Amino acid sequence: MTAPLPVRPPEPPTGNAQKPPEQIPPTRLLAPLRETGKLFALAAAVTRAIFRRPFQMREFIEQFWFIASVTILPAALVSIPFGAVIALQVGSLTEQLGAQSFTGGASVLAVIQQASPLIVALLIAGAGGSAICADLGSRKIREELDAMEVMGVSPIQRLVVPRVLATMLVAVLLNGLVSVVGTLGGYFFNVIMQDGTPGAYLASFSALAQLPDLYISEFKALIFGFIAGIVAAYRGLNPRGGPKGVGDAVNQSVVITFMLLFFVNMVLTAIYLQIVPAKGS
Repeated sequence: MTAPLPVRPPEPPTGNAQKPPEQIPPTRLLAPLRETGKLFALAAAVTRAIFRRPFQMREFIEQFWFIASVTILPAALVSIPFGAVIALQVGSLTEQLGAQSFTGGASVLAVIQQASPLIVALLIAGAGGSAICADLGSRKIREELDAMEVMGVSPIQRLVVPRVLATMLVAVLLNGLVSVVGTLGGYFFNVIMQDGTPGAYLASFSALAQLPDLYISEFKALIFGFIAGIVAAYRGLNPRGGPKGVGDAVNQSVVITFMLLFFVNMVLTAIYLQIVPAKGS
């Protein structure tokens, strides 16, 4: 009876051998969809909790005053050069086209419909939203929110709803201020630096502008304030990695809010231009 032949161990793969491609786990592919679903779920929960009682009036007033105090002055200072740049650019284009009489109306409409809501939303997201995210994130890592849930207190109704409503109200009120300051800045630069006439500036505005332009501006500010508050609250309620995760969540909330704001602004502007006809058409 012969002994079995020894089995040669498999040779290690050489450097030229191709490795099988790494497969991405399905959980990583579905992570963005899962996060988006959680964000919309929080938005729905906040909307439902707005109509529940008791309403946290003291928390709402404190958050409103804080967000307004950190955004009023920067918004006013930013709106002046923003309105001036729009007035100078529009004035230069209308001069090339021979339509200087429409400079005022075009620049004011650009400030009211587009610039003012975006300025307000970006400042609220950068100043107020980051503070909201940091506050909720620090409460989360200290397990204060878990303690509230154990005691039967809803963190969404107690903490999130007042902050979201505060951002919405500040955005609506601040939008009017930015519109006025931006319009005055555009008027000054158009009349003083481009030798425009005050009568033509105001006449073109009354000829092109209409009341729905103001409505869409305030509606945009309301929606943008809601988005800024919801995104800040969502990232603050879901930090990862302790204190460092809170800092990362603040940065992520600002970036995500900016992306959503520009996308929603594009959608709202397209819908408005399709529904509301231009004046005189």
